[in-house]
Amino acid sequence: MILWTRRRWMQTVIAGSAGLTLARLASARDAGDAVADTRTLELVNTHTNETARVVFRRGGEYDSRAIAALRDVLRDHRNDESHDIDVRLYDQLHALALAARCEPRFEVISGYRSPASNAQMATQGSGVAKRSLHMEGRAIDVRMHNCNCDDLRDLALAAGQGGVGYYKRSNFVHIDTGAFRTWIG
Repeated sequence: MILWTRRRWMQTVIAGSAGLTLARLASARDAGDAVADTRTLELVNTHTNETARVVFRRGGEYDSRAIAALRDVLRDHRNDESHDIDVRLYDQLHALALAARCEPRFEVISGYRSPASNAQMATQGSGVAKRSLHMEGRAIDVRMHNCNCDDLRDLALAAGQGGVGYYKRSNFVHIDTGAFRTWIG
């Protein structure tokens, strides 16, 4: 038989409260982990003014409808051709926004480029690589809202993932999923 003295009653109440608080903290941490593992992007195509604002990944799963919406916004605006985009590019953009402590909102200057568009641009002498990763859906030229391009470039260089090109005059950063390398355009 347990004698419920005032002291024993207080110990039980305090222990119960502490357990409840720990359970709430663990639950909040788990919810925070789920939220932290949810990846969003907003892409605005500067040529078509189309926007995709999506949750593209939850945990390790990519959302196929969101990926399709992003692919559509990143299509070649010159001829409406589209191509699958390397999902690691979306992960890179999201990670850059986190590193910048900004919302993952980007203006897209160039996403996918068809071989015909790329060849045409290369003949115009606009610094376009003949074997550009844009043609493989592995490159994007962007600006990020609330982050100047100098800082975006520095964050991309610090991440050390893929190629990073900086085009100061045109005010954008090229990011791709190829081998790490850097240049100024």
